[in-house]
Amino acid sequence: MMSARSETWQGESWQVEPRQVDLDLDGDTLREECGVFGIYGHPDAAAITALGLHALQHRGQEAAGIVSFDGHVFHLERKLGLVGDGFSDRNVIERLEGVSAIGHVRYSTTGETVLRNVQPLFAELDGGGFAVAHNGNLTNGLTLRRNLIRDGAICQSTTDTEVIVHLVARSRQKLVVDRFVEAIQQIEGAYALVALTNKKLIGARDPLGIRPLVLGELDGRYILASETCALDIIGARFVRDIENGEVVVISDDGIESFRFAPKQAPRPCIFEYIYFARPDSVVNGRSVYDVRKSMGRELALESPADADVVIPVPDSGVPAALGFAQTCGIPYELGIIRNHYVGRTFIQPTQSVRELGVRMKHSANRSAIAGKRIVLVDDSLVRGTTSVKIVRMMREAGAREVHFRIASPPITHPDFYGIDTPEKEKLLAATHDLEAMRQYIGADSLAFLSIEGIYRSMGETNRNAAQPQFTDHCFTGDYPTPLTDLSVATPRRLALLAEAD
Repeated sequence: MMSARSETWQGESWQVEPRQVDLDLDGDTLREECGVFGIYGHPDAAAITALGLHALQHRGQEAAGIVSFDGHVFHLERKLGLVGDGFSDRNVIERLEGVSAIGHVRYSTTGETVLRNVQPLFAELDGGGFAVAHNGNLTNGLTLRRNLIRDGAICQSTTDTEVIVHLVARSRQKLVVDRFVEAIQQIEGAYALVALTNKKLIGARDPLGIRPLVLGELDGRYILASETCALDIIGARFVRDIENGEVVVISDDGIESFRFAPKQAPRPCIFEYIYFARPDSVVNGRSVYDVRKSMGRELALESPADADVVIPVPDSGVPAALGFAQTCGIPYELGIIRNHYVGRTFIQPTQSVRELGVRMKHSANRSAIAGKRIVLVDDSLVRGTTSVKIVRMMREAGAREVHFRIASPPITHPDFYGIDTPEKEKLLAATHDLEAMRQYIGADSLAFLSIEGIYRSMGETNRNAAQPQFTDHCFTGDYPTPLTDLSVATPRRLALLAEAD
């Protein structure tokens, strides 16, 4: 049994709980990335940031942090666990003095889950303090880190975000914005960044716009956030999306914007629409809820089922199941009830109890299932282990037939841009054909939405193979940026890449 250990860093001491896994899912979900939030010049900056992070909680549940600036001193609070666990205490918010703040919720894709990896990261640099929070993943982060350490840098975390801090610190540019731009011009991959300095709030989005970032306004003060739902919770007005390859600088003088990379067609991550973003968010001008319903409609047109009832796999499968049911003219029922109050760190003590783990989160609604031919609709299929358990649960509840429909294409390639996917050999669709997958999960039929169907759902006529409109490498293997760390991979480096930041 693992036990907690104590760590000390820069005078801070804390107890570090070992990372625990949701064993009832056996890793059979796409883990959220991270979420960022920032506000400049508001008297309730810290409290507003905490509320914004609450709205972004779906993007990361392992840890949260806030940095504020009071005009003289930066204040930092970082906590393991949910935002409500760490920032509901009034005393914590009161310690975060100042009118500007940035915050971060974390699910790790690089670096283990310990407090020293929790963002925002902060450092005292020549010219003043600098804090940064990052959503995404750098595909050359390990290479840059290795070179920095060889040059004498001392890294105090294992997150790729620290590379950005070092690059800013080493820049010879005079102005902090120029140093920031010089730093991000050296990084590759997917990122949405918010940074706080003594006089500025800075935001940046990667050259392809893979990760989302929006600009909002509240009481005449500007806000940066990963999703529009973070603006809605505080009553802020959506202004616009930050463009791919754009830096925005917010200060007492207002807001200015410029490009740090040549203009090119954006390629936002398709999984923001399939799974990651909250349904009530608008991402790059598209309602996530509407897109997911459209995916269900396209799925119904491509792969209808002769069935009595459509049942969503909660919660992310709900909009697609609605679209599927409406298109097919089949009744929609809540045949699976999700328990939202299961602790994420519950560990089942024995294998026999572990096998029952899926029932902790999902229970069959027998009255909607017994004696019926059902269609289960889910957003994606990763390893397939949870699908096996859900199909079995449906049959035990009396379903005559179980047809499975997935509102996205088969996932055949791992992600290196901030999504925690398994290695390729652990992706069910990478090692099994359709019939083998159907047999594995135990369904009477199985079908996926095609890549063309995904694009139609997004309002595109088809996928432009010469210049794809979205980052869709998990389905196609078409990675839009260099994968520098993989090209010079060593066993240690591959292990680091496989770690869950």
